[in-house]
Amino acid sequence: MAPTATPATGRLSTAEIEHFRREGYVSVADPIFSPAKFAALRAHFDGMLARLPAGTRPEGMDVPHFVDTTLFDWLFDDGLLDVVESILGPDLALFSSHFICKPPGDGKRVPWHEDSAYWGDMLSPMEVVTVWLALDEATAQNGCMRVIPGTHRGGYSDYEPVADPTTNVFGSEIKKHQFDASRAVDIVLKPNHANLHDGRLMHGSNFNTSGERRCGYTMRYVSTRTLLNPNRLDHHCLYLARGRDHAGNVYGDPSKSLNDMMARRTGQVKKGH
Repeated sequence: MAPTATPATGRLSTAEIEHFRREGYVSVADPIFSPAKFAALRAHFDGMLARLPAGTRPEGMDVPHFVDTTLFDWLFDDGLLDVVESILGPDLALFSSHFICKPPGDGKRVPWHEDSAYWGDMLSPMEVVTVWLALDEATAQNGCMRVIPGTHRGGYSDYEPVADPTTNVFGSEIKKHQFDASRAVDIVLKPNHANLHDGRLMHGSNFNTSGERRCGYTMRYVSTRTLLNPNRLDHHCLYLARGRDHAGNVYGDPSKSLNDMMARRTGQVKKGH
């Protein structure tokens, strides 16, 4: 990912930024939120989880901020945005967010994929930084995210159906001859720590057959030099997180719930890690 602006400030070191640009991902050395703010996010998520209708899988809690505006307390946190600014520069928009929670024992697998392949023509240019925040400890045993370094220079592989769609978060996967799983790196994280990855990076995760829950909150940002396709405004919304717009985007009001838009999104492809 080429920088869309020269970062004015930021929390990442030069070495961390260089690793992100070279490999397509980087784990942040320091905790993202203060201990109190992180504890509040975990408690908020646990409340959301408890309110899910009976029988609902917790892996697919996509764009919850559309209807739960309290989440902007964390999505617009200055310390978090300082991390993202290190990569994208000072003018930032929130593109999306997603809780991906794998319950103990039967947490679903996430097939190998690039987020960019699912977003298609939504964004121009396709330059997205995802902050994958660990709410629980993420380990190889409970199905942590796995990445294939350096694959962010592609972003649009060919896909085929997974063998068993009932045990996977979604039903397609990069064709086997187009990726090398032997090169995969486990992204092991402590709670309140995060990994950043480029939206074009190949990644996935294994089943959670352990006795420990594994939950992450993905918070996705773009430079405001990125344009959201106007044809997608009926089912998606950007929010100006910091700075000013450069692309002529329409931005949502973070104080208002988008209940109608969320209803229109029912049945859309779910994404997760």
